[in-house]
Parts: sequence; structure tokens; C-alpha cells
Amino acid sequence: MHMRAQRKVSRDVSIHEPIGQDMEGNEVSLLDVLSADGEEIVETIQFRMDRDRIYSGLSALEERERQIIWARFGLPHGNEKTQREIARELGISRSYVSRIEKRALEKLQDQLGKTLD
Repeated sequence: MHMRAQRKVSRDVSIHEPIGQDMEGNEVSLLDVLSADGEEIVETIQFRMDRDRIYSGLSALEERERQIIWARFGLPHGNEKTQREIARELGISRSYVSRIEKRALEKLQDQLGKTLD
């Protein structure tokens, strides 16, 4: 049992122990890595949480509203389109796309406001 316990402890790593070297040959600890990426990690997590809330809010939209919002804001891959391009694809006027977009954004805002409460 003592050997098993020692094996578990031998895998433990202190955040202050060196885990490697940087390009200049300086020792780098786990604490150095975590503190350097800490803000990026928090931003990434917050972005993902916001994105998931928005995507879940899209389910409250009608099909055409969802289609216009996806195209307008380039979801999910960033291929944003103008209202004119969307209108041409859907065979409707640009002003009608604008009205649908406005209504959809209001619905999303209401939906997201409910999830924050």
C-alpha cells in the first residue's frame, strides 16, 4: 500500500517546479504558464458562454428570422452578408430584410434578457 501511495504522490506536480525552458533557456514553471494565459482563458470561456447563450436564443426565432440573422452576422463561420445580398438570395426586398432583422434582434434581446434574470 505504501508503494501505491508513493506512486500517486510521484505524479503530483508543484506549480512552482520547472516544467521546461523557454527559448532563452530560462526555466519555466506551471505557474508562469498559467499566469501568462490566464486572461486569455477567461476571455475564451466568457466568449463561449456568450456564444452558447446566443445560439440557444436563436431557437426562439422563426425560420426566416434565424436564416437572416445567421447570414447577416456570418454565423457560424464569419461570412457576413449585406441586407442587399440576403434580399437577392431570398427573393425579397432589402427593406423587408431590414424589418425582419430588426424584429429578430428584438426577440433575441428579449430572450437573452430573460436568461440573465
